[in-house]
Amino acid sequence: MKINNKEVKIESFDIFTYRRIRRAIGYLGISLPIFLVGLSFIAFFKTPLQPSISNYYYTNLREFFTGTLAAVGLFLIRYKGYGNASIFKNDNLLTNIAGIMAIGVALFPMNPDDFASKIYTLVPYPEKWLGWLHYTFAALLFLIMALLAINVFTIGQENGNRDQKSILNENNIYRFCGYSIIAFVILVPISETLKLFRYSTLILEALALFAFGIAWLIKGRALGDSGEIGKKLYQENNHTDTEKIFEE
Repeated sequence: MKINNKEVKIESFDIFTYRRIRRAIGYLGISLPIFLVGLSFIAFFKTPLQPSISNYYYTNLREFFTGTLAAVGLFLIRYKGYGNASIFKNDNLLTNIAGIMAIGVALFPMNPDDFASKIYTLVPYPEKWLGWLHYTFAALLFLIMALLAINVFTIGQENGNRDQKSILNENNIYRFCGYSIIAFVILVPISETLKLFRYSTLILEALALFAFGIAWLIKGRALGDSGEIGKKLYQENNHTDTEKIFEE
């Protein structure tokens, strides 16, 4: 079938735009804990290392924390994925909900130990249940991120003309990242209750964000998709330019 050159260029531009959005979401997810922790060791910011990522809301790095979450939320809302009859595999619906949850985490802070030090972003009332909204939004955000990695990112990767799957195939990475997110989130309250180790919540939250970011970076083909990398991660033989253009 003959393909109009102009249509091919437009389709190619759209695909690369989606990949850039995916990479942006991935980089933001990974950079959040790295920058918050890294800047805590710089005396200029006068911010000690916090017990959790959410605690940074009450530090001099608050704008970085809320700004990054807001950016992730907006990217997720603007990202238009595929629809699906199943809610648990509906890319467009899940990313929109996840985007709202990310913005909710930024706008509704956790409750501090001392309510006198609470900073209100959206609702100026000292109700404890408002602080619990933060944890609800955060839990739903991580749950949806896990669902996306396990159920959505793995759709549409079957092709009989592709190479045999490597253990580093993208689907294996997506599933590993998705299940890792779930495991880290479950371990947060357990580690807090049992006091397993110092900064356990901060470390586990950071690991969950790393898993989230890696899944989006792989989906955005941040490492490229040609040659050996393409064969191992995406099973691509890179036969023709047309095949490359219409790859997800």
